[in-house]
Amino acid sequence: MKRDFLSVLDLNLSEIKALFDLSLKLKKSSGEKVLEGKEIALIFEKPSLRTRVTFEAAISRLGGKPIYLSPQDIQLGKREAVKDVARNLSLWVSGIVARVFSHRDLEELARESSVPVINALSDLEHPCQALADFLSIYEVKGDFDIHLVFVGDGNNVASSLMLLSSILGSRFTLVCPEGYEVPNAIFEKAKELGEDRVRILRDPREGVRGADFIYTDVWTSMGQEAEREVRMRVFRPYQVNEELLSHAPKHAKVMHCLPAHRGEEITDGVLDSDRAIVLMQAENRLYTEMALFYAIYGV
Repeated sequence: MKRDFLSVLDLNLSEIKALFDLSLKLKKSSGEKVLEGKEIALIFEKPSLRTRVTFEAAISRLGGKPIYLSPQDIQLGKREAVKDVARNLSLWVSGIVARVFSHRDLEELARESSVPVINALSDLEHPCQALADFLSIYEVKGDFDIHLVFVGDGNNVASSLMLLSSILGSRFTLVCPEGYEVPNAIFEKAKELGEDRVRILRDPREGVRGADFIYTDVWTSMGQEAEREVRMRVFRPYQVNEELLSHAPKHAKVMHCLPAHRGEEITDGVLDSDRAIVLMQAENRLYTEMALFYAIYGV
């Protein structure tokens, strides 16, 4: 039976921990060629450095062949119906990795496809990023008994991190302006899973007190360019800078999924400091994605 990965909720606690254990093993050895003889289509409605390179590298290292489809090649629901794309690709490839604007399109793609579909980013979640982030947290801390504070927009990354925090038993605080929270359904599900270990605050200084990890992301994502001027004004007090870090514990590490808009959501001084673990996060994208292929293809 085919298995999709559209949300962190598609994995249970034991599966996530097993995936992390395998990811760490794959950092030390190349692993088996579990994708030997398989082609994997990469649908990218949004461009990316880390997502494209890590998925192509993961597929290649596991013996498969990635087939990249640019925004010009496929325009889901515009140039061609989503279901037609899904049904046709299923005839030629063994899997689909999709980086899309609409989570609904992603769900339809998975529903109509006979091969596994992996969410490489949608407007609702970024589950592969969250897996790499928590593997990085585990490498730094050694366990998941931590307090992760996300400062900024309650975007897709924040949603996946909030859900994964709750599954793993971590504490999670979202610090954001009013009206920029994660979707209410995500928040309620996280509270249900995490026994109320999640919260939303408005004051960044209050939020980072007691933080073990401080996470931020861009204030204006792709597709939100028309909102940029408003967002720049609203989020200015939420910049992760040296002054804000002075209110956090000295051991707190700084995280960012990249790309960063230096001087906006984070300063050069913080991003380039030894408190930032952003390159570890980027590196771990490769190994968690490799482990995910192991899990999906039944090895």
